[in-house]
Parts: sequence; structure tokens; C-alpha cells
Amino acid sequence: MKEEKLIVPANGYIMLFVFLVLFFGSIAIAILTQNGSYATIIILALLLAPGFIMVQPNGSRVLLLFGKYVGTIKQNGFYWTNPFYTKNKISLRASNFDSERLKVNDKLGNPIMISTILVWRVQNTYKAAFDVDNYESFVRVQTDAAVRKLASMYPYDNFADEGLDEDITLRSSLNEVSIALEKEIDERLSIAGIEVLEARIGYLAYAQEIANAMLKRQQATAIVAARHKIVEGAVSMVEMALNELSKKNIVELDDERKAAMVSNLMVVLCGDKDASPVLNTGTLNL
Repeated sequence: MKEEKLIVPANGYIMLFVFLVLFFGSIAIAILTQNGSYATIIILALLLAPGFIMVQPNGSRVLLLFGKYVGTIKQNGFYWTNPFYTKNKISLRASNFDSERLKVNDKLGNPIMISTILVWRVQNTYKAAFDVDNYESFVRVQTDAAVRKLASMYPYDNFADEGLDEDITLRSSLNEVSIALEKEIDERLSIAGIEVLEARIGYLAYAQEIANAMLKRQQATAIVAARHKIVEGAVSMVEMALNELSKKNIVELDDERKAAMVSNLMVVLCGDKDASPVLNTGTLNL
């Protein structure tokens, strides 16, 4: 495969001076001498004009001579080249690409909506110009394909009830997923001479048809986890209360009264609403 060839053409300012001298000098001499033969020099000067080319910073020009690749100009400046060269402009600036939101299935088969933000630039002008038909369209299509593949490799999230314990998920492992996405896209775009500067997930959510169900599932998981912590704390507090009462000999409780006390404390500590205390003005036996 042919590779990129960098060239530096002739200085454009020197050739501009030569062009001006030939063009206006020939006109002046032709007028003064009334000699039409100088028209040939004027035509020659006009043939030099299409050879002038300007390359801006982070820009490039790919030169062709009757379909044959001659080289690429990447150094910015004002130049003069063969007037018969075809000069194709390719930008070397970094470009952003925000893909459309795609509906794909994650590792568990759940439909999700996902999009990516890609920062890329042309690194090899020969590959970008001749190895693919349209390198900008190639970037869009291959990025969408990479996102679809990545989404199918990881679950959206972990769920304890399914026994799933993945180290990397789309929702919680953004750095790892972004690195994997960048690597996947870079491998696909290397054929077009494209360098991937950054790739990351721009949008991630469940598809509309299961979004409500998954939200309730996540809420239920959070409630169960919170209840688990509440019960652990309540048991610890009841144990501490019984130990302190026994240690300081404040009151003697048999097993039945301990069970009643534990039951009341657990109801108070684990209840969703504030407890309404009832004062006993009689004896404990009432």
C-alpha cells in the first residue's frame, strides 16, 4: 500500500514576482514596440497563475498529476506548484462528531439508548483521500458500528437478583467503557488514516418501553438495601439497650419481657412513621 509523501513546493512569493514581471513586462513591451509576438509570453505567464496555492495552519493539499499521486503539502504557507496538478484540500484540524442516539441491546438483552461523542482528525492524507470513498461518512458509519458492538459486550447495570456481578457496566464504569470504545473506533478508522483523540459515551438510558419498569426495579433495590442497613442498626441498638439495662441493674427483665421490649424497639426503629408513645401509669403487670 502506498504511503503518504510530504513535499515542500517552490516559494510562492518568488514565483509571484516572476509572474508579475512576465505578465506586466510583456504587456508594456508589446505596447511600446507594437510587436504582437510578446503575446506568447503573456499566455505563458497566465499558465503559471493556476500553480499558486495557499495552505493554512492545520490544513493540507493532496497533489495529483493526471490521476497519479505526487505528494501532500502539510506545511502552511504560500507556494507554487505545477499548474497541471489537481489540488485536493483535506483539513488536519480536530473535528467533533456527536452520533445519533441508537437503540441497541446490552449484554443482558435489555434495549437501551446510547450515543457517543468522538474527537478525531486526519493523520494520513493518502489513506483518507484514496483508501476510502468518503472519509467523513466512513467515520460516522464505523463509529455507530463500534458503539453497537460495545453496548452488546457489557450490561447496563448490575442486578443482585440475577446473580450478576460484572466488574464493568455501561452505567458505572464510564472510564473503562470509554477506553474500550476509543480502542475499538481507532482500530476501525485506522484504514482511513484517522486518528482518534477522544471517545466517550454522550448519552445512556434504557429504551422508553422498559424505562419505567427498570426505574421501579432500581428503586426497589435501593429500598431493600436501605432496609437492610436499618435492620442492622436497629438490632445493634436493641442489643446495646439490653446490655446497658442489665449492666446498670436498672430493671430486671425475664425472657418474656425482653422479647416484648425487643419487639417494641424494633417496631419503633424500623417503622416508616414516627411512633406514638403510650404511657403506662399502672404497674408492669397491667
